[in-house]
Amino acid sequence: MSTGRDGVLTHGARGIGALVCLLLALLTAAWIIRDLTIAQHVADVWWAWLGEARRPREFTAWATSALDPLLVLGALTAAVAALRGAVTSSVAAGALLSLAAATALLRLPLVWVLGAGWLQGLDSGLTQRARLTALAQLALAVALVVVVAAGQKSGGRAGRRAAQAVRGLPEGASSAYGVVHAAPYGADPERPGRPYRGPAVTAAVLLGTAGLAVAGWEIHWQAQLGGAVYRKGLLGDASVFRALLQPPVHWQAAALSLLAVGAAAAVLRRAAWTRPAAMTAAALLLAHGAVALVFAVRTGEFGRLAALPVQARLEVGTAAFVAAAGLAALIAAARPGTPDASRDADGVLAYGAAPGEARPPHAPPPPSRLPPGW
Repeated sequence: MSTGRDGVLTHGARGIGALVCLLLALLTAAWIIRDLTIAQHVADVWWAWLGEARRPREFTAWATSALDPLLVLGALTAAVAALRGAVTSSVAAGALLSLAAATALLRLPLVWVLGAGWLQGLDSGLTQRARLTALAQLALAVALVVVVAAGQKSGGRAGRRAAQAVRGLPEGASSAYGVVHAAPYGADPERPGRPYRGPAVTAAVLLGTAGLAVAGWEIHWQAQLGGAVYRKGLLGDASVFRALLQPPVHWQAAALSLLAVGAAAAVLRRAAWTRPAAMTAAALLLAHGAVALVFAVRTGEFGRLAALPVQARLEVGTAAFVAAAGLAALIAAARPGTPDASRDADGVLAYGAAPGEARPPHAPPPPSRLPPGW
């Protein structure tokens, strides 16, 4: 069990964090609505998310990818976690930081991609607005980190309540003479929200394996394509451009692999904040694998899997594994953590209030002279 002190996220930090999450969600949702308005059919946006290269019309392009609805959902979930008082501070802080990390990794390459000269065939005002959106979301991601760092409070009244919860004492309980708490002697309860060992190990193994599988394919493509060609898919090029807010294909895979492996290593510590991190990485892996799998079904590759070359079969198999591992890891990480001991305690046992009342076991004897008002 970790012995570190569990800081308390203040109400002000929770409110500001929720507001930043809502701004992140609104910025991305506005571009999703924009794609829906320029599409001839709503299904066109869906197929564009699955990788079809057809452009909506001349001098314009799709703005969003399949990861953008997931970022909107993640931002709204983090906002709810920050506002709910029942969610522990560690879990709320983990949700905010996980959203910040995912947003920063997926939006960072857009800063130079949307300013590249090979995008001159698009409306300059459109690319400028998309670049400003990416910059604004990067600033909001940094703001989330600052809010969590500045909003931590380990001392004072809130810190004492957190310490009481760790020791299993009810909130506001007194340690005065003659009072016995319901927690058994020598008990060392888990921190509230901490994942249980079984789900934590399961999520770590699934995330680590799936993340390494994605990283393995990136190493393969770098060796097969060569450094110059692979660099175009990593840092951006006209040949790999799909949508305004979508990172380059190899950057996206590398970022998801980094998030998955990092979350797998973190969740093994079984800290409360690692549950949102594992859920974020698992959801992104699920979307990444599911998109590739659905695209294989769309193009007919899945139906003639036995006739495909070995490499193509391995790609489809990896996509299926990554999607399944992401779903299983998401379920494991979403399981409730350890309950708050302060909410489940039986309260305070007092003695000496009535004549002849028995003294509880391990309780100190009452004083020979009772204080006034005893």
